[in-house]
Amino acid sequence: MNTVTATRLHAADVNITMVSNTPAVTDYARRYFGPWWNAFEVLPASVCATPVVFADVDADQYATLQALVETCPHEETTYAKAATLVARDTEGTITAVSSTQQLAYRHEPANGRLSVIGTESEPVALAAARIARDAMRGLLLRDGWTLLHASAVTDNNCRTVLTFGEKGAGKTTTALALANLGWQLLANDRIFVRPDEGGQLHVLPWPSAAAIGLGLLDALGWHDVARKRLEAGEALHPTQHPDVTDAVLAGRREPLWEPGGKRERKVQVYPDQFADWFGLKLATGGLAQAVLFPRIRRDAPPAVEGCRRTLSDADFMHGATEDRYADILGLAPAGGSGSSDARQSVAYHLEKLPQHTVVLGHDLAANAAFLHQLLSE
Repeated sequence: MNTVTATRLHAADVNITMVSNTPAVTDYARRYFGPWWNAFEVLPASVCATPVVFADVDADQYATLQALVETCPHEETTYAKAATLVARDTEGTITAVSSTQQLAYRHEPANGRLSVIGTESEPVALAAARIARDAMRGLLLRDGWTLLHASAVTDNNCRTVLTFGEKGAGKTTTALALANLGWQLLANDRIFVRPDEGGQLHVLPWPSAAAIGLGLLDALGWHDVARKRLEAGEALHPTQHPDVTDAVLAGRREPLWEPGGKRERKVQVYPDQFADWFGLKLATGGLAQAVLFPRIRRDAPPAVEGCRRTLSDADFMHGATEDRYADILGLAPAGGSGSSDARQSVAYHLEKLPQHTVVLGHDLAANAAFLHQLLSE
């Protein structure tokens, strides 16, 4: 007989509960969300308020949902890198199925029930975490938060520096370099922000695994640590490609590319591994105090550039910027990054903060020392 367990996720003033017939699923949720949000076990019998994510390993139920979607009108899309069929009924219920991953998703807006059903525990755990995070995003956005495409680090007084830029601009590199120097890592790619009545911008993390290229892993001084951990039988995040694990074990420190050379295959780090493996401190919130706009130029010494930049649509997590996980279950308000008024308010308050447009080279230690000095002035 399966053991039913439940885990509650809490951030700011919102929460969601995950219930599963497989303890490994809720164990994963607590590990994944716990370092940045509040994630704790609760008694399944105590779960009465919505929203709830039911995440079960159940081959028969999966087969039933698969047949339902395949035999009624549906659309085809790509979700989590897999072909996914999505069907909607007249009552607003959305059901989606990915046959390659053997996962089914269901959202019943009438009763606030979300379901993730699959045939194996690990895929269900990963999928349920994605859906729970998207549901939390929807709740936070409705509560006035905005989701930004930025990394963030915090000092010991909760003063938080936000780093913006398109892919490859150096958001993750900047955050990890400063965190390696003693700042607290709040987020590596996206953050929630909301102004209070006094105009202070509060910052919350978006829990996620972090993608770190082999070159950056080496520059941070983490390559040998990761290799020893893997040799001892520990594992990085399951979304990491096996070739990356093999490369780390083989001592490779140069970038590893997908066939065709368009995308780099990277190490995928669990949130808790930042602290447990690499000795970083993690922050669960902060107050925005400064903004960075870095630009990476290989042979350049780190320096301040004279131009000033303003936030653009690409700095908010919606549209083309939100390119990985489509909102197939309709969990986020229109746009996915917050209301137009909320985005305008955040942009207005960010414009009032000290801003630094900088050029950074490939000497990570020099970059970190330069940024630390700049932000301490």
